[in-house]
Amino acid sequence: MENYHEIRYFIVYMMSVNLFPIKIITMKANIPNSITSKKGVFFKNEKSSLLKQLFYVLFLLPFMAVGQKALVPGGKDINTKYIKPEKSLYTVYYVKGTEWKNMGALTYDITLTNNQLTLNNTFTPKDNGAPTTRISTADAQTLRAISYADETKNAKLNLNFAEIITGNYYSKKTKKDKKLKLQPKEEYFDFNWSDHLITTLPLDVGYKARFPQFYYNDGSDVLVEYYTIKEVKSFVYNSPRTGKHETWLVSVLEESTNATYNYAIDKKDHRLWQREMSMANGMWEITVNEELDYQPIKNKFNKEEVAKQISNGNSVIIGTAYARSDSGKRLGGLVNTAKKQYAPRGTEITLFPSSAYYEEWAEVNKKIRKQNKMPEVPLNSDFGYSIKKTKVYDDQGHFEFMDLMPGTYIVMVSFDFTNSYNYSYVSGYTNYYNYYGYQGSTTNYGTAKQSYSDKANIEKRVTIDKDGDKKEVNLKEI
Repeated sequence: MENYHEIRYFIVYMMSVNLFPIKIITMKANIPNSITSKKGVFFKNEKSSLLKQLFYVLFLLPFMAVGQKALVPGGKDINTKYIKPEKSLYTVYYVKGTEWKNMGALTYDITLTNNQLTLNNTFTPKDNGAPTTRISTADAQTLRAISYADETKNAKLNLNFAEIITGNYYSKKTKKDKKLKLQPKEEYFDFNWSDHLITTLPLDVGYKARFPQFYYNDGSDVLVEYYTIKEVKSFVYNSPRTGKHETWLVSVLEESTNATYNYAIDKKDHRLWQREMSMANGMWEITVNEELDYQPIKNKFNKEEVAKQISNGNSVIIGTAYARSDSGKRLGGLVNTAKKQYAPRGTEITLFPSSAYYEEWAEVNKKIRKQNKMPEVPLNSDFGYSIKKTKVYDDQGHFEFMDLMPGTYIVMVSFDFTNSYNYSYVSGYTNYYNYYGYQGSTTNYGTAKQSYSDKANIEKRVTIDKDGDKKEVNLKEI
């Protein structure tokens, strides 16, 4: 086995200085059942001689080394090309059974400067609570930690990583500032990079590894904890936006707590699609990638152009908004008695320019609705710059738009109204008799009026041909 003698020497040395507890051999490993079944006997007597313990260490070491790799900063398995300077957004859910509760948004914002990667990790609670931000900087080639900072509601922490870690921990409860000088006995990765560390690895079926993670917890002497990649297997991740993706499902064990993490990592670009973390009482925290780079609309939205179109012209659009213009139409014995249901005074009318972007957006969402497999594409976040609003100013549904440039516009309105109709009903019967008995009967009818609530949703396109035109339009729902 490559480097076997060097590894064996290292273990002997570590044990001799009490830095490598012999109980580490009791960890689960890929070794024959005949050996693992006796591990309790092997180490039952903790006073057994050092030579006897060393014998078992050296006997089991080849099986353990084959099963999993020890990952350290700068190791050959780490390929940081998969960590891209970009911003990604995840939604965090607490899940138990079939119930998913949205807890908030997690943002990873990565930048690359002077061969250093900086990760800004921000969680924003769903209830609009104060965001929590962690900022970590690491070497862009090795992922060796350089600095870390965070601030929570209870404390503020700053760390500078070197052979001796320096920094300070400020408690907001005690109002005390503690100077830190820490010296871990092993190499480590900053815990804030753990999700991205796993994406850098040469994942494949059967891949296994173990990595150390530094995490400062005030009041604890434990600085470095270990995580084991227990299993890697193929998995098909189904994105609600972009469909099916071939991924690696990576199962990781947090050794100190036995917590389980499952990562769905894309086989092609190593994107993290989803992370699951086990919690107490059958609860799971599931973090889902919201695919900020998903842009099915090819045409670009130009907010400066549309803002100018609705404010720098000399044309106007005037109109009337109403519903049910088919007064008196008889249908199944019912008669609509309301001539026009005008949009109430104060009803909001919306206008925006039609554009290549909007037309493509409408067509893409039409196809999505027809397929009924994924959510619709939201409008560009700057689309509000293209919207102009006015209100109905009287009881006859009248409205006006001014300062418009030539072009085609979408005019929309939605309002509630009360409609009415007349109907007839059987009120009774009249029977006729004479000397010889019953002669027949007639049916008596009554009439009544009934009202009901309804909603009008009206959309119309209006084209202004040249600057200064005045267009009149009826926004009506039949």
